[in-house]
Amino acid sequence: MFLRFSAPTALEYFGSLVQSDDHFPLLEAATSLAQDEYPELDVQQVLGDVDQLLARLKRRLPADAAPLQRLRLLNQFFFHDLNFGGNVNDYYDPDNSYLNAVLRTRRGIPISLAVLWMELAQGLGLHARGVAFPGHFMLKVTLPKGQVVIDPFTGKSLSREELGERLEPYKRSNGLVGDFDVPLGLYLQPAAPREIIARMLRNLKEVHRMQEDWQRAIAVQDRLVVLLPDAWSEHRDRGIAHAEQGNTAEAVRDLETYLAHADDALDIDVIAERVVTLRRVA
Repeated sequence: MFLRFSAPTALEYFGSLVQSDDHFPLLEAATSLAQDEYPELDVQQVLGDVDQLLARLKRRLPADAAPLQRLRLLNQFFFHDLNFGGNVNDYYDPDNSYLNAVLRTRRGIPISLAVLWMELAQGLGLHARGVAFPGHFMLKVTLPKGQVVIDPFTGKSLSREELGERLEPYKRSNGLVGDFDVPLGLYLQPAAPREIIARMLRNLKEVHRMQEDWQRAIAVQDRLVVLLPDAWSEHRDRGIAHAEQGNTAEAVRDLETYLAHADDALDIDVIAERVVTLRRVA
């Protein structure tokens, strides 16, 4: 008797990585996002490439290097020697979110660059975390004499004044001024790994939505639903993408799931009407 074992799908593999917040493998989960676009991608090879970068970096590090020296050496290595930086010429290229492509081109968006930088920082023993800063993902490093906030797009350290200036448009557009203002520190809270992966996926989701690439949008939504099963708006958005792609049955299923759980949502009537229309043409 022969037993047949089938390899997990890319989505099943992703699900196995993100099922628990304990020991969440951020780099591996982030790397696996590219498997929808690069089906033959060897995730472990990418992780090995990052390990090789860390080994090169450690060879340059004096054994007694203080945390600030380690941070400076890392920034020199990452942003200058390897020339990692933001893709200013094609910011909305999906490859900017795929770590295998970012490693190849040395170009990405803030959050993909931050994930790679953090892996190297933690390998050097630095206490580094990602920060879900409004509109622009940041890095925060805790040193013995204070904290440093770094823009992973440029490698530049940002002062409180510069961070405050970057926040102004966000605060004004959301009415967070005057009596409703909140301290800067609230915008600099560390992001959990699950939040980081969700933000990476939502970046891709927005790129595909703008390009009306519904097939790719659905693949991203599948991952978001696995990652955040109780985020009912992701079921809604997947349903809308299915409807745009012409997958009526799948669209109705997702939109009805949303309606069953999003009791106080403002768009319930609109979505219910969309379901009626879809059923009519099914």
